[in-house]
Amino acid sequence: MIELKGISKKFGDTQAVNQVSFKVAEKETLVLLGTSGCGKTTTLKMINRLIEPDAGRVMINGEAITNQDPDMLRKGIGYVMQNIGLFPHYTIAENIALVPKLLKWDKEKIKNRTQELIQKLHLPESTLTMIPHELSGGQQQRVGLARALVTDPSVLLMDEPFGALDNVTRASIQKEFKALEELKRKTIVMVTHDVQEAFELADRICLMDKGEVVQIGTPKELLYQPVNDFAKKFLASQRLALEFKVVNIQDIWSYLPKEILKDGGSKSADLSIWEAMELLRNNDRSELLVTGNNKESKLINFEQLTKGFNQFQNGQVHE
Repeated sequence: MIELKGISKKFGDTQAVNQVSFKVAEKETLVLLGTSGCGKTTTLKMINRLIEPDAGRVMINGEAITNQDPDMLRKGIGYVMQNIGLFPHYTIAENIALVPKLLKWDKEKIKNRTQELIQKLHLPESTLTMIPHELSGGQQQRVGLARALVTDPSVLLMDEPFGALDNVTRASIQKEFKALEELKRKTIVMVTHDVQEAFELADRICLMDKGEVVQIGTPKELLYQPVNDFAKKFLASQRLALEFKVVNIQDIWSYLPKEILKDGGSKSADLSIWEAMELLRNNDRSELLVTGNNKESKLINFEQLTKGFNQFQNGQVHE
């Protein structure tokens, strides 16, 4: 869906991006992760020609973006940024309707699509007549997302979209983001410096440093198969929490107690260790019934879960 071929960008004497190449599959979420100044936002902005590369090519659907009019290109790509960029004197409805109006949609179509999106994003209809400063940060972020999604673009670019939110609001919106059917149909490239966020939302992560790609892979691959010391050290301080999120019950299935003779469990073994622990803790459950890929079920408690996880970890270390 998206391909970057050796793109580079210099600002004065600073090499912001150096020979960056990667592909993003259709309906995949690729997260650009790295420290401040590593070139991830510059890379993102070269995908919709907000910044023009000095060298290299960007392809979308097999076509070089330099063959397209920049304005038309941007109208077909959703863009969400950290400071949201809502027009302060426009109502929320007017903010969402900006691109559809440029594309000359009729009023009824704009109205119907706007109402559909605010329902999906859990915004009350009354927000449509408000102006941005009357909304909370989380509500403004949802409006920014609605504006990016309103024309149903196939590609969505997101630059630190949740960076300005407090931790509680951010966690809540991340959960909504993952669950939103509208987003599962999109090809998404997202920038963040938040490691937990990257691991929460990415299908694959592109780890960058000093304008170059260090490693691209699934969250599991970055954790268990780091390509060098930088990749290893970048995740070291949060490693245990990240492992709880990327390892699921199916991964540790062979380390859990024997199957019980019951067909179908209340939860799928695709559940991460973190999610299983939360269920056991928050719902005052002593045990959790889980069904594996082979349709066999196991009844597990907190102790068995942590023991199985530790045995799996030891296996990874020995490998």
